[in-house]
Amino acid sequence: MNIKTKNQREEEILRELYKAGGSCRVSFLAKELGVTLETIRRNLKTLEDRQIVRKVHGGVHLVEDILEPTFESRLDKKVHAKEVLAKAVAETISDGDSVFLDIGSTTAYVAMALQNHSNLFVVTNSVFVASTLSTRNNNRVFMAGGELRPHDGGAFGVEAQDLIRRLNVRFAIFSVGAINADTGFMLHDLQEANLANIAMENAQVRIIVADGEKLGKRAPVALQNTSRIDLLITDRDPPKGIRTMLEENEIDLIVADGG
Repeated sequence: MNIKTKNQREEEILRELYKAGGSCRVSFLAKELGVTLETIRRNLKTLEDRQIVRKVHGGVHLVEDILEPTFESRLDKKVHAKEVLAKAVAETISDGDSVFLDIGSTTAYVAMALQNHSNLFVVTNSVFVASTLSTRNNNRVFMAGGELRPHDGGAFGVEAQDLIRRLNVRFAIFSVGAINADTGFMLHDLQEANLANIAMENAQVRIIVADGEKLGKRAPVALQNTSRIDLLITDRDPPKGIRTMLEENEIDLIVADGG
Protein backbone atom coordinates (compact mmCIF):
# COMPACT_ATOMS: atom_id res chain seq x y z
CA MET A 1 0.00 0.00 0.00
CA ASN A 2 1.28 3.45 -0.92
CA ILE A 3 1.33 5.17 2.47
CA LYS A 4 3.72 7.53 4.13
CA THR A 5 3.59 5.62 7.39
CA LYS A 6 5.99 2.70 7.09
CA ASN A 7 4.64 0.45 9.85
CA GLN A 8 1.99 0.03 12.50
CA ARG A 9 4.12 1.72 15.17
CA GLU A 10 4.32 4.92 13.15
CA GLU A 11 0.55 4.88 12.65
CA GLU A 12 0.08 4.41 16.42
CA ILE A 13 2.37 7.38 17.07
CA LEU A 14 0.37 9.58 14.70
CA ARG A 15 -2.89 8.45 16.27
CA GLU A 16 -1.63 9.39 19.74
CA LEU A 17 -0.46 12.76 18.43
CA TYR A 18 -3.89 13.43 16.92
CA LYS A 19 -5.56 12.52 20.22
CA ALA A 20 -3.17 14.82 22.09
CA GLY A 21 -4.04 17.74 19.84
CA GLY A 22 -0.94 17.59 17.65
CA SER A 23 1.91 17.67 20.18
CA CYS A 24 3.16 15.77 23.24
CA ARG A 25 6.28 14.62 25.08
CA VAL A 26 8.34 11.76 23.67
CA SER A 27 8.15 10.06 27.08
CA PHE A 28 4.33 10.23 26.90
CA LEU A 29 4.36 8.33 23.59
CA ALA A 30 6.67 5.68 24.98
CA LYS A 31 4.40 5.17 28.00
CA GLU A 32 1.16 5.08 25.99
CA LEU A 33 2.53 2.59 23.45
CA GLY A 34 4.43 0.49 25.98
CA VAL A 35 7.79 0.71 24.24
CA THR A 36 11.20 2.17 25.03
CA LEU A 37 12.24 5.77 24.43
CA GLU A 38 14.81 4.46 21.96
CA THR A 39 12.11 2.76 19.89
CA ILE A 40 9.95 5.89 19.84
CA ARG A 41 12.89 8.09 18.88
CA ARG A 42 13.81 5.75 16.02
CA ASN A 43 10.28 5.89 14.59
CA LEU A 44 10.07 9.65 15.11
CA LYS A 45 13.31 10.07 13.17
CA THR A 46 11.80 8.39 10.09
CA LEU A 47 8.61 10.46 10.42
CA GLU A 48 10.66 13.64 10.77
CA ASP A 49 12.74 12.75 7.71
CA ARG A 50 9.49 12.68 5.72
CA GLN A 51 8.38 16.02 7.23
CA ILE A 52 5.36 14.54 8.99
CA VAL A 53 6.48 15.46 12.52
CA ARG A 54 9.03 17.81 14.06
CA LYS A 55 10.95 17.09 17.28
CA VAL A 56 11.45 19.95 19.75
CA HIS A 57 12.96 20.02 23.28
CA GLY A 58 12.03 16.48 24.33
CA GLY A 59 8.67 16.68 22.61
CA VAL A 60 7.23 16.20 19.16
CA HIS A 61 4.48 17.85 17.16
CA LEU A 62 2.77 17.27 13.84
CA VAL A 63 3.78 19.52 10.98
CA GLU A 64 1.09 22.19 10.76
CA ASP A 65 -0.61 21.15 7.54
CA ILE A 66 -0.61 17.49 8.61
CA LEU A 67 -2.97 18.01 11.55
CA GLU A 68 -6.62 17.73 10.57
CA PRO A 69 -9.26 19.77 12.44
CA THR A 70 -12.33 18.12 13.95
CA PHE A 71 -15.32 17.21 11.76
CA GLU A 72 -17.48 19.92 13.35
CA SER A 73 -14.91 22.65 12.79
CA ARG A 74 -14.38 21.49 9.20
CA LEU A 75 -18.12 21.72 8.53
CA ASP A 76 -18.02 25.40 9.44
CA LYS A 77 -15.02 26.26 7.23
CA LYS A 78 -15.01 27.07 3.52
CA VAL A 79 -18.79 26.75 3.52
CA HIS A 80 -19.37 28.53 0.19
CA ALA A 81 -16.66 26.53 -1.57
CA LYS A 82 -18.06 23.26 -0.23
CA GLU A 83 -21.58 24.21 -1.32
CA VAL A 84 -20.29 24.98 -4.83
CA LEU A 85 -18.44 21.67 -4.99
CA ALA A 86 -21.40 19.75 -3.60
CA LYS A 87 -23.70 21.24 -6.24
CA ALA A 88 -21.28 20.17 -8.98
CA VAL A 89 -21.17 16.62 -7.61
CA ALA A 90 -24.95 16.45 -7.23
CA GLU A 91 -25.37 17.48 -10.86
CA THR A 92 -23.45 14.38 -11.96
CA ILE A 93 -25.81 12.08 -10.01
CA SER A 94 -29.31 11.23 -11.21
CA ASP A 95 -32.40 10.00 -9.37
CA GLY A 96 -32.12 6.27 -8.81
CA ASP A 97 -28.32 6.19 -8.88
CA SER A 98 -26.24 4.22 -6.39
CA VAL A 99 -23.52 6.09 -4.51
CA PHE A 100 -20.95 5.63 -1.77
CA LEU A 101 -20.21 8.70 0.38
CA ASP A 102 -17.33 8.84 2.88
CA ILE A 103 -17.09 10.75 6.17
CA GLY A 104 -15.43 13.95 4.93
CA SER A 105 -16.92 17.36 5.66
CA THR A 106 -17.07 18.17 1.93
CA THR A 107 -18.88 14.89 1.37
CA ALA A 108 -21.34 15.94 4.08
CA TYR A 109 -22.21 18.94 1.91
CA VAL A 110 -22.65 16.58 -1.05
CA ALA A 111 -25.19 14.63 1.02
CA MET A 112 -27.08 17.85 1.74
CA ALA A 113 -27.01 18.76 -1.96
CA LEU A 114 -28.58 15.37 -2.75
CA GLN A 115 -31.59 15.88 -0.48
CA ASN A 116 -33.89 16.64 -3.40
CA HIS A 117 -32.82 13.52 -5.30
CA SER A 118 -35.05 10.48 -5.05
CA ASN A 119 -34.71 6.70 -5.13
CA LEU A 120 -31.02 6.84 -4.31
CA PHE A 121 -29.14 3.72 -3.22
CA VAL A 122 -26.69 5.13 -0.66
CA VAL A 123 -23.80 3.31 1.03
CA THR A 124 -21.90 5.19 3.72
CA ASN A 125 -19.86 4.86 6.88
CA SER A 126 -20.88 8.36 8.00
CA VAL A 127 -23.72 8.80 10.47
CA PHE A 128 -24.14 12.38 9.19
CA VAL A 129 -24.65 11.19 5.61
CA ALA A 130 -26.98 8.38 6.70
CA SER A 131 -29.19 10.71 8.77
CA THR A 132 -29.22 13.33 5.98
CA LEU A 133 -30.41 11.02 3.20
CA SER A 134 -32.43 8.34 4.97
CA THR A 135 -36.24 8.44 5.41
CA ARG A 136 -36.76 10.78 2.45
CA ASN A 137 -37.69 10.53 -1.24
CA ASN A 138 -37.78 6.74 -1.25
CA ASN A 139 -34.00 6.45 -0.78
CA ARG A 140 -32.40 3.24 0.41
CA VAL A 141 -29.52 3.95 2.80
CA PHE A 142 -27.04 1.31 3.98
CA MET A 143 -25.04 2.41 7.02
CA ALA A 144 -21.79 0.54 7.55
CA GLY A 145 -21.81 -1.15 10.94
CA GLY A 146 -19.52 -1.16 13.94
CA GLU A 147 -18.52 1.39 16.54
CA LEU A 148 -18.82 5.04 15.54
CA ARG A 149 -15.76 7.20 16.18
CA PRO A 150 -16.62 9.99 18.62
CA HIS A 151 -14.80 12.77 16.74
CA ASP A 152 -16.41 12.31 13.32
CA GLY A 153 -19.27 9.77 13.57
CA GLY A 154 -17.57 7.36 11.18
CA ALA A 155 -17.53 3.54 11.27
CA PHE A 156 -14.31 1.79 10.23
CA GLY A 157 -14.24 -1.69 11.75
CA VAL A 158 -14.47 -5.12 10.16
CA GLU A 159 -18.27 -4.84 9.96
CA ALA A 160 -18.02 -1.60 7.98
CA GLN A 161 -15.45 -3.03 5.60
CA ASP A 162 -17.55 -6.16 5.04
CA LEU A 163 -20.69 -4.21 4.08
CA ILE A 164 -18.84 -1.89 1.70
CA ARG A 165 -17.14 -4.88 0.08
CA ARG A 166 -20.51 -6.53 -0.60
CA LEU A 167 -22.33 -3.57 -2.17
CA ASN A 168 -21.51 -2.31 -5.65
CA VAL A 169 -22.30 1.30 -6.56
CA ARG A 170 -22.12 3.45 -9.65
CA PHE A 171 -20.45 6.43 -7.96
CA ALA A 172 -18.00 6.56 -5.06
CA ILE A 173 -17.43 10.06 -3.69
CA PHE A 174 -14.35 10.75 -1.58
CA SER A 175 -13.01 13.83 0.15
CA VAL A 176 -9.27 14.11 0.77
CA GLY A 177 -6.99 16.08 3.04
CA ALA A 178 -4.39 16.98 0.42
CA ILE A 179 -3.52 16.71 -3.27
CA ASN A 180 0.13 16.66 -4.27
CA ALA A 181 1.80 16.40 -7.66
CA ASP A 182 4.30 13.79 -6.42
CA THR A 183 2.09 11.63 -4.19
CA GLY A 184 -1.42 12.09 -5.52
CA PHE A 185 -4.40 12.11 -3.17
CA MET A 186 -3.79 11.98 0.57
CA LEU A 187 -5.74 11.58 3.80
CA HIS A 188 -5.00 12.23 7.46
CA ASP A 189 -6.12 8.82 8.68
CA LEU A 190 -5.03 5.28 7.79
CA GLN A 191 -8.47 3.80 8.58
CA GLU A 192 -10.10 6.23 6.14
CA ALA A 193 -7.59 5.32 3.44
CA ASN A 194 -8.12 1.59 3.98
CA LEU A 195 -11.89 1.95 3.69
CA ALA A 196 -11.60 4.23 0.65
CA ASN A 197 -9.46 1.63 -1.11
CA ILE A 198 -12.16 -0.99 -0.50
CA ALA A 199 -14.94 1.33 -1.71
CA MET A 200 -12.99 2.09 -4.89
CA GLU A 201 -12.93 -1.59 -5.80
CA ASN A 202 -16.74 -1.74 -5.89
CA ALA A 203 -17.55 1.46 -7.80
CA GLN A 204 -17.82 2.22 -11.50
CA VAL A 205 -16.96 5.95 -11.23
CA ARG A 206 -14.63 7.23 -8.51
CA ILE A 207 -14.76 10.95 -7.75
CA ILE A 208 -12.50 13.05 -5.53
CA VAL A 209 -14.02 16.33 -4.32
CA ALA A 210 -11.71 18.87 -2.67
CA ASP A 211 -11.55 22.63 -2.27
CA GLY A 212 -8.60 24.54 -3.70
CA GLU A 213 -6.82 24.86 -0.37
CA LYS A 214 -6.01 21.13 -0.53
CA LEU A 215 -3.98 21.59 -3.72
CA GLY A 216 -0.25 21.29 -3.13
CA LYS A 217 -0.67 20.26 0.52
CA ARG A 218 0.54 17.10 2.27
CA ALA A 219 -1.08 14.56 4.59
CA PRO A 220 0.30 11.38 6.21
CA VAL A 221 -1.49 8.70 4.17
CA ALA A 222 -1.66 8.39 0.38
CA LEU A 223 -4.55 6.71 -1.41
CA GLN A 224 -3.57 3.53 -3.20
CA ASN A 225 -3.36 3.50 -7.02
CA THR A 226 -4.02 7.09 -8.05
CA SER A 227 -4.90 5.90 -11.55
CA ARG A 228 -8.11 4.34 -10.23
CA ILE A 229 -9.60 7.82 -9.71
CA ASP A 230 -11.81 8.94 -12.62
CA LEU A 231 -12.62 12.55 -11.78
CA LEU A 232 -11.41 15.41 -9.57
CA ILE A 233 -13.88 18.18 -8.78
CA THR A 234 -12.34 21.29 -7.23
CA ASP A 235 -13.00 25.04 -7.19
CA ARG A 236 -9.57 26.30 -8.22
CA ASP A 237 -7.35 25.70 -11.25
CA PRO A 238 -4.67 23.23 -10.10
CA PRO A 239 -1.02 24.16 -10.57
CA LYS A 240 0.89 22.68 -13.50
CA GLY A 241 2.40 19.81 -11.51
CA ILE A 242 -0.98 18.56 -10.31
CA ARG A 243 -2.48 18.95 -13.79
CA THR A 244 0.35 16.79 -15.14
CA MET A 245 -0.31 14.19 -12.44
CA LEU A 246 -4.00 14.13 -13.42
CA GLU A 247 -3.20 13.78 -17.11
CA GLU A 248 -0.67 10.99 -16.53
CA ASN A 249 -3.28 9.05 -14.56
CA GLU A 250 -6.10 9.85 -17.03
CA ILE A 251 -8.12 11.66 -14.36
CA ASP A 252 -10.70 14.12 -15.64
CA LEU A 253 -10.94 17.56 -14.03
CA ILE A 254 -13.92 19.79 -13.28
CA VAL A 255 -13.28 23.26 -11.86
CA ALA A 256 -16.61 24.26 -10.32
CA ASP A 257 -17.74 27.85 -10.80
CA GLY A 258 -19.61 29.40 -7.90
CA GLY A 259 -20.98 32.22 -10.03
